[in-house]
Amino acid sequence: MSGETIRDRLSALSRAELVALIGVVAVTLAGAGTWYLRSLPKPVEVRAAPEQPPAPAPGATPSPAAVILVDVAGWVRRPGVYEFADGARVIDAVQAAGGARPGAFLQNLAALLVDCTQILVPKEGAPPPAALGGEVGGGSAPGGLVNVNAATAAELETLPGVGEVIAQAIVDYRTENGPFTAVDQLLDVSGIGDATLENIRELVTV
Repeated sequence: MSGETIRDRLSALSRAELVALIGVVAVTLAGAGTWYLRSLPKPVEVRAAPEQPPAPAPGATPSPAAVILVDVAGWVRRPGVYEFADGARVIDAVQAAGGARPGAFLQNLAALLVDCTQILVPKEGAPPPAALGGEVGGGSAPGGLVNVNAATAAELETLPGVGEVIAQAIVDYRTENGPFTAVDQLLDVSGIGDATLENIRELVTV
């Protein structure tokens, strides 16, 4: 037996034994290949860190927001002078004052607040004192002038030459662009020309 070669031994095997041997060898080789592949070094995934917002420059300070001071009076829970950011509305002033008391008459809560003015919330059925301004969002001003930044559409219609369409155009303009800064700015409102402006110039204020 010692002199037999591998070829002699293989030729002595039956067909079934030869197939089984080949299968054992194939399984052994497959296992060795798998072990070899697993032993190879794996690439490391490198992920970029999320971008951080730029830090403010040393000594830099944010621009202060515009401040509006408004006196909230009348039928509210906590009357007083309150501070608001530019763009605040009458409803913000009423809420800052603790909200309206039961029986308060509220209107035009969407009107923009104007610096150094008063928001007077009257009681239902009681006319507001003329010296204190007008109703919530009212456009009455000292001297009987109509404040085009606070007047309701109905109040604007009391002006000569200003009908329903132009009054609503004034309200829409200040809502989209902010309060008027000068009476002459009314010329930017659709429907108001030089003649109309001259008719109301002495009757309005900003």
